[in-house]
Amino acid sequence: MKRLVILGSTGSIGQQALDIVRSHPSEFKVVGLSCHSNVKLLKEQMNEFKPEMISVYDKEKAEMVSAESGMAGLKRIASLDGADTVLNSLVGSIGVEPTVEAIKAGKEIALANKETLVSAGSIVMDLARKHKVEIKPIDSEHSAIFQCAQTGDKIRKIMITCSGGPFMEKTIDEMKNLKAADALKHPNWSMGKKITIDSATLMNKGFEVIEAHMLFGLSYDDIKVVVHPQSIIHSLVEFEDSSVLAQLGWPDMKIPIQYALSHPKRMETAMKPLDLVKVGKLTFDEPDLERFPCLGYAYEAGRIGGSMPCVMNAANEVAVKAFLDGTIGFSDIPRLIKEQMQKHQPVMRPELDELLDLDRKIKKDTAKVIG
Repeated sequence: MKRLVILGSTGSIGQQALDIVRSHPSEFKVVGLSCHSNVKLLKEQMNEFKPEMISVYDKEKAEMVSAESGMAGLKRIASLDGADTVLNSLVGSIGVEPTVEAIKAGKEIALANKETLVSAGSIVMDLARKHKVEIKPIDSEHSAIFQCAQTGDKIRKIMITCSGGPFMEKTIDEMKNLKAADALKHPNWSMGKKITIDSATLMNKGFEVIEAHMLFGLSYDDIKVVVHPQSIIHSLVEFEDSSVLAQLGWPDMKIPIQYALSHPKRMETAMKPLDLVKVGKLTFDEPDLERFPCLGYAYEAGRIGGSMPCVMNAANEVAVKAFLDGTIGFSDIPRLIKEQMQKHQPVMRPELDELLDLDRKIKKDTAKVIG
């Protein structure tokens, strides 16, 4: 039985992970739960799963349930004695330090927090190798690659698929007037607000490119993004003999979440089997970097390396929040990211503390530009 700590248990990934625990009570036990501020739902989860420890990031809300708060609380629960696996589904760069603490404590990592590998990927992966900790991806795309890579054969290229989001048919001028409510209507996936906006700008796909580089060690030239509106093929892996393996399935996050938690074995799910006749057709296209420049910025940041991905991520976090709050327009998101990247002189081998300080600085600078 695996003993789980779930960081971000009240969010979309966290709630789905708990559904999996409910379906497989003999396989998993929840020993730790954390949330940002939704203590109402956390209380319900506590009553059901009876964890050994809880953490609430918001200090005032933490007092309501006698929980540890802030980053100190997250770091302590991430290294909880007796836990086997830490599922990190936090949103934003807040997820970096708890991942580091969990790795240092020898915990297996089930990773849904993109920013961990985008902001501090080299540091995190080096640390995981040092402590012999396996990082198992929860993103459907990286889970697909992870599954295809189980053959052990040398990978030549990776193709990451992309639904294209809700605005694939919009012109540049039309996108200037889009509102958050429009961007939150993802055609295929049910996700949290921040990642849904990132999907609409294709920044989410850019994050996945950087993550794939970190997880699987391929150069950026060998990681390709392909628009696939049906979201049935989640990624494809090409091997040295030009054979290509793909992982297919309905667009439902429970499959990759469960695989990350159950690996190396597979378990039954209530998911309906894939019906290709019902799907009817699978189509593919090139992403348009003129209309969706965030994907290009991610490739640029990844190739530059060092501190640049951290800058890109920090500016994006602030810009997406401002868009959700109605303070800026959709097209302002890539503009703000580009401005911060152009002003930054990258540090090629930053320490973790340097990246955390830089993250705070860029967020402050971006917020100041927004006003």
